[in-house]
Parts: sequence; structure tokens; C-alpha cells
Amino acid sequence: MNDHTHSILIVEDSPDDFYAAQRGLKKAGLANALVRAETGEQALAYLDDAVAGRNGAREPDLILLDLNLPGIDGVDVLKAVKAKDAIKTIPVIVLTTSEDPIDIEAAYTHGASSYVRKPVDLDGFMAALARLKDYWFEVVLLPGKRNEH
Repeated sequence: MNDHTHSILIVEDSPDDFYAAQRGLKKAGLANALVRAETGEQALAYLDDAVAGRNGAREPDLILLDLNLPGIDGVDVLKAVKAKDAIKTIPVIVLTTSEDPIDIEAAYTHGASSYVRKPVDLDGFMAALARLKDYWFEVVLLPGKRNEH
């Protein structure tokens, strides 16, 4: 792999879940620029800045999206991302505690690339993040990126 640094936008309002994700991605060996948005509004503003090249924001390679957010919820963030031509090909991984079939259906209907339930224990959460990292950055080819393997 070359020196490309993968950029991940994590949309997560829970500080504990964010820090667990941060630790899990670091432990998985992912050299990344991890940007956190605590609300749907912050996520959409960051993505608008990235598309426009403002405020040092860069288009993420991957979005990890919680569904249960204050203000604009995760499904509405997903809809907004998939409605914008400039960013609609960014893979969006729903990473949430919900196993509700309605949430799962809504996420896939509106363009989620994957739906992953957050394990309740830290070790399980970190293992899930390691698998996500392996799949999204080692197995698949991302849009707009050349094969870096």
C-alpha cells in the first residue's frame, strides 16, 4: 500500500463510542485521518466544506454513520449524502446499536453500503472495526481511488 492516508468521517454523538472507534481503528493499523461529527448537521456541513475545498476539509474515503443522532438523524444524513452527485459514491457504513428491521430496511433503501450492529463490549466493537477496515481498505476498490494494494 502506498502512503495514501485514508480519511474517515465518523458521525457519532456518543463520546464513548467515538473513542472506542478511534482506538479500534488505531489498533487495526489503519493510518487514517479520522474526523468526527457529533450531529447530522455537522456531518453535512463538513461534507459541503470538503466538496467546496473550504476550511481544510477533505472528502472522506468512508463514512461511519450512527442512526440515532440529535437533530438530523442518520437516515436523513444518508439521504442527503446519496442525493449529492459529488459525494454519492462514498461508501456509507451504518454503525449503530439498532437491530430494528425498519432501520435496516431504511438504511439499505437509501443507499447504505453496509449495516453493522455495534457490539456492546469493547473487544467485540474493536474486532468489528478491524473487519471493516480490512474489507473497505484492503479488499474492495473505492470509487475515485486507484488500487493501492
